[in-house]
Amino acid sequence: MSSSATRKAALAVAAVSATAVVLAGCSTSGGTASGDADGEITLTISTFNDFGYSDELLQKYMDENPNVTIVHNKAATSNDARANYFQKLGKTGLADIEAIEVDWLPEVMEYSDLLAPVPADLTDRWLDFKVEAATDAEGNLIGYGTDIGPEGVCYRSDLFAEAGLPTDREEVAALLEGDWDTYFEVGQQYVDATGKAFFDSAGGTYQGMINQVEAAYEDPETGEITATENPEVQDIYEQVTAASATQSAHLGQWSDDWFAGLSNGAFATMLCPGWMLGVISGSAADTTTWDIANVFPGGGGNWGGSYLTIPADGPNVEEAQKLADWLTAPEQQIAAFADAGTFPSQQEALSSDVLLDSVNEYFNNAPVGSILTDRANAVEVSPYKGEFYFQINDGMQKALTRVEDGTQNAQESWDQWVSEVEGLS
Repeated sequence: MSSSATRKAALAVAAVSATAVVLAGCSTSGGTASGDADGEITLTISTFNDFGYSDELLQKYMDENPNVTIVHNKAATSNDARANYFQKLGKTGLADIEAIEVDWLPEVMEYSDLLAPVPADLTDRWLDFKVEAATDAEGNLIGYGTDIGPEGVCYRSDLFAEAGLPTDREEVAALLEGDWDTYFEVGQQYVDATGKAFFDSAGGTYQGMINQVEAAYEDPETGEITATENPEVQDIYEQVTAASATQSAHLGQWSDDWFAGLSNGAFATMLCPGWMLGVISGSAADTTTWDIANVFPGGGGNWGGSYLTIPADGPNVEEAQKLADWLTAPEQQIAAFADAGTFPSQQEALSSDVLLDSVNEYFNNAPVGSILTDRANAVEVSPYKGEFYFQINDGMQKALTRVEDGTQNAQESWDQWVSEVEGLS
């Protein structure tokens, strides 16, 4: 979540935080959750990347709820969080509230009975697709929707100027309007003019492309794995690896070099779900030329989005539900967007003037609220993600990395991915 934005606050990138953020407050909640003899309650919440849950936001909850202390642990990546989640779900050691990414959702749904359902009176607050994706066969919604990830294109206006390309965000949107061929054609113009990379990585670009495929890896009717026989998957792989040869900076997302590239000009564009805005601003605080264009190749795309889940065997289920409810209410979703660019999934928040009128000072006062709303409205495909989606897609990301780091050529890496996918069934 997502993937998420914003993220005015800096992204935590070091691995699971060695020290939790502990915020103490005082409370009116009167819940029956476990605590000490004086009614003091400690609630733990585990997230990853940046959900926009600033110290100030969590402190506000504690100011409103005496005797509650919130401990917030943040993992560096969703992969770290995912490993911890599935190792401990149904056992011990999970937080009272655990964030999950939408790409893990098919696996999470296999264990929905281990999670406390969202109260029925809250289920109509989110966009329909957000609710449907996290509702199990018994009709229980098992996650509190946080963000969605409508995508635009972020670009460096100074680097565009160096290449003789337009720099105004509306002109850039017009330049990139069209399909992926258009995006890569402009990319080659940039490379020819500057000798520098146009986009950050094959993996990040592939993700934007594959998210426009309705059923990339598995058959929605049968659950059968179809990834290696799907011509759309192979076509995207071939297109992005061909473009990568001349246009990519070959910087895997979340690597140290990639973070450095956000500020040192290693690439001129990247695909930008709302939550990525905070990653950029938090990691390249002194760079003044990032902007975002209201455009996305192929029309529209959603990358990421997350949920808050509550392990049913946790010691503070009732109080955890109250906090998850509060964090995903309209006011807090808008606050998280302002802090981290995590675009709301809550229906009431989407019609808020506060959201629609919001601008991002870091991105040269881009009207990010209206841009991302337009990008959300342009999304036409909600990809089917079956039981093996995460493993297949993670394997594809590794395949693209092998090509970019020169370990294998495109055909060898594709063949290895095919072998790995065939081993899943």
